[in-house]
Amino acid sequence: MNAPLERYPLAWPDGWKRTIMRTRAKFSKSEKVYRDGQHVYNSQRALTVGDGLTRLNGELKRLGATHVTISSNLRLRQDGLPTASQSAMLEDPGVAVYFMLKGKPRVLACDRWASAAENLAAIAGHIDAIRTVDRYGVGTIEQAFAGYTALPAQAGSWFVVLEFTDPPKEWDVVQTRYRELMAKHHPDRAGAASVDIAKKLGEAYATAKQEFGR
Repeated sequence: MNAPLERYPLAWPDGWKRTIMRTRAKFSKSEKVYRDGQHVYNSQRALTVGDGLTRLNGELKRLGATHVTISSNLRLRQDGLPTASQSAMLEDPGVAVYFMLKGKPRVLACDRWASAAENLAAIAGHIDAIRTVDRYGVGTIEQAFAGYTALPAQAGSWFVVLEFTDPPKEWDVVQTRYRELMAKHHPDRAGAASVDIAKKLGEAYATAKQEFGR
């Protein structure tokens, strides 16, 4: 992938339809319940963000994916990864995962479910299903991923980072948008999660200045 992708906010892949009416998934996690010194495994609870991340990262590792970027509206830690202990219920709980697989850029995205944790788990389940197909020997992973080619350059373009649909023609418009976004995402106001965002905004602004000859 040649251009940086946004971990936050969500960088939804070009051409992928968005879900209008979301529902709750039936994903859950079994937990031990202790009674009188005995334990059973039939207690189920809703997935947390940490659960979804664990499932997804495990499947990506087994798949052999590299250069992974998980993009969502989840708050980030200082290392750029989503904070595991936050609420998964967001206004836009979509998740997109960009990665390299055998030298080719790929993307998987899901926003069908009402919880970001469930969308993380859904992508993990999808990868597991693709690996199962590969094990049967009828098709290959390369064939299964043929329709999931990522287009990272557009997602990382400076005007997209500055939240323009198309490249603006006036420098004053770029400058005004940059200042508005920096004020909104400045770490002193929005916290540590905005450090990465502010950095990307600065990089995008620097690229725009070069293109406008400023």
